[in-house]
Formats: sequence, C-alpha cells, structure tokens
Amino acid sequence: MKLVVNARFLTQNMTGVQRYAVEICLELKRMMGDDIEFVAPNNIEQKEYAQKLSVKMIGNRKGHFWEQMDLPCYLKRNGNPLLLCLCNTAPLFYKNKIVTVHDVAFEAYPQTFNKAFLYTYRFLIPRIMRTALKVITVSQFSKDEINKYYGIEKQKIEVVFSAVADKFHIEEDEKLKRHKYFLAVSSLNYRKNFLSVLQAFDIFEKKCSDVSLYIIGDLDNSNFKNVDTSRYHNDHRIKFLGRVSDDNLVKYYSNAMAFLFPSIYEGFGLPPLEAQTCGCPVLVSDIPPHHEVVDDSGFFCNPYKPEEMANAMLEIGQYSEELKRKGFKNIKRFSFKKSAQQIYNIILDCSK
Repeated sequence: MKLVVNARFLTQNMTGVQRYAVEICLELKRMMGDDIEFVAPNNIEQKEYAQKLSVKMIGNRKGHFWEQMDLPCYLKRNGNPLLLCLCNTAPLFYKNKIVTVHDVAFEAYPQTFNKAFLYTYRFLIPRIMRTALKVITVSQFSKDEINKYYGIEKQKIEVVFSAVADKFHIEEDEKLKRHKYFLAVSSLNYRKNFLSVLQAFDIFEKKCSDVSLYIIGDLDNSNFKNVDTSRYHNDHRIKFLGRVSDDNLVKYYSNAMAFLFPSIYEGFGLPPLEAQTCGCPVLVSDIPPHHEVVDDSGFFCNPYKPEEMANAMLEIGQYSEELKRKGFKNIKRFSFKKSAQQIYNIILDCSK
C-alpha cells in the first residue's frame, strides 16, 4: 500500500488547521515509513517540517492551480495511489482520496468571508466531499454541520480530534510575570468575536485598571472581512502583538492570568487546549464545540454579552488553581498519536 499526502499546507501560515495536518503527518510518517510520500508545490514556507517529512516538490504551479492540475497529473502518472488531504481542499476530479473538512464556517457565516474565498469554497468543498471515499472532520459538531448543509451521509464522515503539539508546555518568564494580562489568540475575523473581548475589557478595566489585554494573531487576512479595532489601538493596556513564534506563544500562554476565546463559531477550537497545556485557565464562549472540547474544565460565557464576559474575567482568578487542574486532566483526552492511529485505520479501510 502506498499513500500520498497532499502537503500544500506547508506553503501556508501556521494556524490550527495547518498544525493539525503537520502533527498528523509526523505521526503517520513514524507509523508508515517508506509507505507514505508527502508532495507539495515549490513555494514551501514551513521548511523545518518539510525537511522532517522529506517532502517531494512537484509541478510548477501554486495554490489551487497546483492542487487541481499538477497534483492529479502526478498521481495518475504514478498509478493513482490513495491520496490523503488534511486541510479542507483536494483535487476535485481525483476520486481515490480521503479528505478532511475542519468546519463549514463559510456556510454558517458567509458574510465574514470575501467573495472570492466564499465562491471557491462553496463550489469546491461539497463536490470534493461527494467524490471522496471518506470525509474526516474534527468534532461531532462539524460532522453534524456537514450533514446539515450538504447531506453527506453520517456513516461517510469520521470524527478525528485535533490535539496539542509537544512543544506546548509550561514556561514561566520573569519579564512577562511582572505584567498581569489576559491573552487572546486568533485572527480578527468577525466570527472570532474579538470586538466582544474588547468591549468586555472596557467594562473590566473600569473595575480593575492594573491588567492588560494581549492579542496575538493576524491583524489582516484577505480571505476574511475583518473587524475594525482601530479605536482600541491607542489604549496602552491593549497590545496587538500580531503573529508570534511558537516559542513566544508558549511563554504568553504560560504567564497569562487567563486565556479568552469568545468565538461564535468553531469546528474544534485548538487554542484553549494549547492554553491548558501551558497551565493557563480558559474562558470560552458557550457554543457546542467548546463543550465538546473544553468540557467542564473552563469558564463559559455568552459570546454576545460583553457584560457577562467582563464579570467572568473578574471572577476567574478565584478559580485559577482549580481550572488549571481541570485543564491538565482535560488535555489527556486528546493525542495526535491516537488521532493518527484513527486516520491510519481509515486509510486501511479505504485501501481494501
């Protein structure tokens, strides 16, 4: 059995979707050895992981054109092997494939995506799933959403959870420890609901003025219609840090008072688990995937009520140690090794 993995994700910035793909691939490589091959376009950004995976660069195109033209041509020249795609998109007309769709946020909140992205995904995603042997997704919630929007049979969809990479751990930093701060990590896309965080912090700082808010993530992404946060940029207690390295992200998680994740829509929601791994209490929005992932190990609040979020921010410090203990217990439910084994079993079933 020969498996080919679509490694186009190595040409992209590292978000939860790409991290899922990288960690699953590293585990599959350990399990399958020479029976797995990783192929990608030649514009790789994640060079460290490409080297670890011994990625083969093929074709001359980039992006969707590479995926829809160069990749299937390569596969046909090499006997039409089973193809694994882990980051939403895949060759449309190649049928011997397993695809992974993390969520269908573009259907639930189409107003938050630009037209080009929205039309591309609305065209590709349902057709890719219908022509695949199996569809993988990352939560029961996303499985239900895929079935609801596209009518894909539930028996065709397998839930394989994400998990936390080994590089996340507690790392105290004396400089950061001197500052009391809440941390939020994500893009400024509307569905991530950062405006409510900023409004909640406005309310919070009237009662507690010695705490800051640090926000990590892309300030601009052309695929999304971003929220305007410009009026908060002059507040010295709110720091927009942009993208940071994984090493620095670990430090920010480890030394924060609490992690805020107020999304109104997620397929899985990896950052709360990363925060818990670093010993950080989490405050998340009261939506189905967060109950599935965080369970009873975090504070929940109504994402549409900044006052409720502000009250939770005031209270969470009293329960910090309890939430840390529950967080460490919660993260034990998730493992990339276990998830990779699930995917390997799916591969075996599709190879029969």
